[in-house]
Formats: sequence, C-alpha cells, structure tokens
Amino acid sequence: MVQTAERISQYEASDKVIFERSIFAYHKAAEIAGGHILELGSGMGYGLELLYPKSEYYTALDKFLSEQVSKYLNNKGFKFIQTKIPPFLNIDNESIDTIVTFQVIEHIKNDTFFIDEIFRVLKKGGKAIITTPNKIMSLTRNPWHIREYTKDSIIRLLQRKFNKIEVLGVYGNDKVDAYYNQNKQSVSRYTRFDILKMQYWLPRFVLQIPYDILNRINRTKLLSENNLLVNGIDFNDYHLKPADDKCFDLFVVVEKE
Repeated sequence: MVQTAERISQYEASDKVIFERSIFAYHKAAEIAGGHILELGSGMGYGLELLYPKSEYYTALDKFLSEQVSKYLNNKGFKFIQTKIPPFLNIDNESIDTIVTFQVIEHIKNDTFFIDEIFRVLKKGGKAIITTPNKIMSLTRNPWHIREYTKDSIIRLLQRKFNKIEVLGVYGNDKVDAYYNQNKQSVSRYTRFDILKMQYWLPRFVLQIPYDILNRINRTKLLSENNLLVNGIDFNDYHLKPADDKCFDLFVVVEKE
C-alpha cells in the first residue's frame, strides 16, 4: 500500500475532518445499497463496515490490498480483485445491483470508458453512487487528480449512458465551514509564493510529491492550531442537498433503465 495524503486514514489524526466527510458518504450509500455491491476503488477499506452488511455479495476492486480489506478476504460472499480500472476485470455484464465509487473518478484517465464500464456491469434498475470533489471549492490544483468536475461537467459525462441522474452535494455545518475557511487561509500562505502560477502548468508528476508533503504539513498545522475544532467534527456534521457551487463533494446517483 502506497500511503499518500490522497489515501485518507482513520488512524491519522490530521485526516479527521476529511475522513469524516468520506465516511459520511458511506453512511448515505448504506441507505441505498443492496444486492451484489461492487466497490470501485476500495482504498483503505473503512467503508466496508457500513456496506458489507447491506450486501448479498460484495466485490471490491483496487490497485492495492489494504490491511482493513484483507480482514474480509475469508468472509462469506466477499471477493477482492487487485487491478487497475477501467476495465472492470472478471465482472460480468449486468451482474451488479449497486456500484459505489468514492473519490475515484477524478483519478481515472479515461473517464468515458469508466462510465461505459459502470453501465455495462449494472443490472437494469441497478444504481451507481459516485462521489468526487467539487472543482469550484478546490483550494489549489491537486496533481494527483487528472481532472475535477463541476455539477454541469459530471452531468454531461453521465448523460452519454444514463437518463436517470440525481446530483446532490455534500455540505457541512458551521464547524465544517470554519475548518474550510481556516484551511483556505492556510493554503493561501503557501500559494502566494507561486507568482508564476506553476501549479497550473507544471506536469502533474513534478508536483505530486511536493504537494503531498505540503498537504500533510498543512493538515498537521491545522490540527495543532484548531485541535478542539478538528476533533469536534464527525460525519453528523455533514448533510446532503441538491448540489450547487458551494458543496464540498458531488454525490451522484445514477440508475440504469
């Protein structure tokens, strides 16, 4: 497992606010998911505790096998496939009731193929739940992301294959907004030195390691300076409503007709 600031851990104190936002999405997905669940990009595996009990059969795909996911390998009705996506290897056409893919699509080079594969493996009436950062709320370029989406751009991508599309947004309460504003101020202290706007035109691979180091330093600093605020936030401080420009993440549900 390669650990970067992109792979959020429940064991890293400075990740807490982002972790709670991530686990919130799994709580909402658990209200929808059932049948044969396919998770695309299972990551650290912290969503399994919520989603696996909802499944009749659970298949997880990821480039890496995390310690948390490995604990499920001998469970009844669980399968892990170590692979890069897309394509979705060894997943039959129209075999999946629910797809969950959180904070993954922004890392996929061929996002059109990714959506085609989601459509291929879903049963009729099956649903896919997709989350991805809202580009408008990003504080700086993330070089680990190939692209980011707005509400309109994710709809355009999905409309090629799906007619039933619901785009919700993940929002926070006053505590979450306070953390975001502190983060925004902190990030601006770093980016003010980028007078040539190099973050926007340098190749991604050049920026990835410096970004990761600065990201971890920044999160640790925010924790140190705002300990009560950071540790006072949990998934209940987030909510869903129809997406607009101010949401942190897009939470999209599509259904195959």
